Amino acid sequence: MDEKVRQNLVDAGCSEGFIDDYAAAGSGSEQLCRLRQHRKELLCRIHDGQRQLDCLDYLIYQVKRGKS
Repeated sequence: MDEKVRQNLVDAGCSEGFIDDYAAAGSGSEQLCRLRQHRKELLCRIHDGQRQLDCLDYLIYQVKRGKS
């Protein structure tokens, strides 16, 4: 695997196991599928984090209003 591709995967937060699986994937379409799945997982984490922030923001709002 090209070192630039490997570094890009590391920078994207991919685990060593994912990188090994990606490198072992036979075709470009298989690699693309793995990349899309990883992207989906990252996006779910972002959405989960946003929901958590929304809950905290609401709690902060309630505490400021004296309704905690």
